[in-house]
Amino acid sequence: MKVGILLITHDNIGAVLLRTAIEVLGICPLLTGTLAAPSSCDPERILEDARRAAEELDGGDGVLVLTDLYGATPSNIACRLHRFHELRVVSGLNLPMLIRVLNYPDLDLEELQQKAVSGGRDGILTCNVEGVQRA
Repeated sequence: MKVGILLITHDNIGAVLLRTAIEVLGICPLLTGTLAAPSSCDPERILEDARRAAEELDGGDGVLVLTDLYGATPSNIACRLHRFHELRVVSGLNLPMLIRVLNYPDLDLEELQQKAVSGGRDGILTCNVEGVQRA
């Protein structure tokens, strides 16, 4: 059994990040899907799409939902999805976060949520001529 990954983002951000992560890793070891929530979307329709996607992606251990911006429509939809499905939501999606998650396909939902947070945070660095510094 495995955790499924659902990216709910503005427009095609999730699809582009997922495609890039797969290019970097060479594989996608978890059931993963994307859902675009453009600013002109009907949130109720996207919520219904997200509910169906979560059901399809759940490999038996729940679903980790990654969103791009806390407080915006994608994250609000993800948070409402709790009523229908066993899941965790992490906002602030970036490429290091997604790659970190995909590198740990055997973790449970709680542990994978923590990997997402640490991957996103630790992937933010200040790159100076003198070297790299953690932000």
